[in-house]
Amino acid sequence: MSQQDQPIKPSKIRSAAMDLLTGREYSRAELAKKLDKRFEGHESIVSVLDRLQREGLQSDERFTEAFLRSRLYRGHGLARIKMDIRQKGIQDDMLEAAVEQSDIDWFALAREVAQRKFGSSPATEQKDRAKRMRFLQYRGFNFEQIKYALNSSGIDEPS
Repeated sequence: MSQQDQPIKPSKIRSAAMDLLTGREYSRAELAKKLDKRFEGHESIVSVLDRLQREGLQSDERFTEAFLRSRLYRGHGLARIKMDIRQKGIQDDMLEAAVEQSDIDWFALAREVAQRKFGSSPATEQKDRAKRMRFLQYRGFNFEQIKYALNSSGIDEPS
């Protein structure tokens, strides 16, 4: 009897899940997807994930906080973060709770991202200003934050 013919035990699924979780935090949905792929939708996956959550080894809240920190470090705005985290199976209310706890100044972050990308020289042409606006919009900042970022730091103030 080869190893592939042996039945898959929940302990093997748990071991695979633990291996994944040692690298970084995963959302439950993300972990389920990876385990489904590896163990072809085995019926024990849900019970293994439930147990990991009960034991505090997998936590969507912890994942959300870590994801938020990593995206803030990359200079992403709320709209981009929301879009990306939804793909990881996290609901908006969980993200909103993490955002509320972290007390982020989105305007200052947008200004910092703009300065890092474009320096402090103002955009002299409309084409350059539009390019900067598109960049910040892609990063997930709203219009008010973009306007603040481009005007408050002297980047785009008319000379």
